[in-house]
Amino acid sequence: MVVGVSADEREPRVVLSTLLATTGKDDRLSLEPYHVAAEMVRSADGGDLAAAAAAVAKGRRRQEQLATDGLNDIVNELQGRGYEPVVAALLVNRAGWVSDLLAYSLSFPDHPPVAEGLALREVLRPAIGRAGMELAELDEKSLPDLATKRLDMAPAEIEARIKALGATVGRPWRKEQKLACLSAWVSVIVRN
Repeated sequence: MVVGVSADEREPRVVLSTLLATTGKDDRLSLEPYHVAAEMVRSADGGDLAAAAAAVAKGRRRQEQLATDGLNDIVNELQGRGYEPVVAALLVNRAGWVSDLLAYSLSFPDHPPVAEGLALREVLRPAIGRAGMELAELDEKSLPDLATKRLDMAPAEIEARIKALGATVGRPWRKEQKLACLSAWVSVIVRN
């Protein structure tokens, strides 16, 4: 999810709301490389760990290329509309302690979805850098408190503003878009 925010005089405006594709059509390996690897290792023949690692690497390369290309398209679109993207806010969670995503994925059946999300963040970091933007990583759980402090507004006022911003871009305006919008707004204000 990508939400572009411009903030003049601390007033935010949503200038773009779109998806950033990190998977190809009918390309399960780029969609969920850690699920594929876990299935390979847990197969009836015991699976080959090296083959699973190679599959993950291949899927992640595809994700990275798609993210880089897609982000460049988004930057070009924004520039075509007269905006110069300077900072990208990346929502992160507190699972940063996981250092080996493949081992983590293989340790328990419910771990691959977590690994998939962490891997996408790892793919986006260099894509953001290559697009020439500053990276701001914001913890999803503490974002509301940070926003209250940085924007100097009550939580209810922030929520109302985010809701009103959604009306300017139309439906759907889901939780993911609201979080992306808030993180972008906070990042732009902090940078300015």
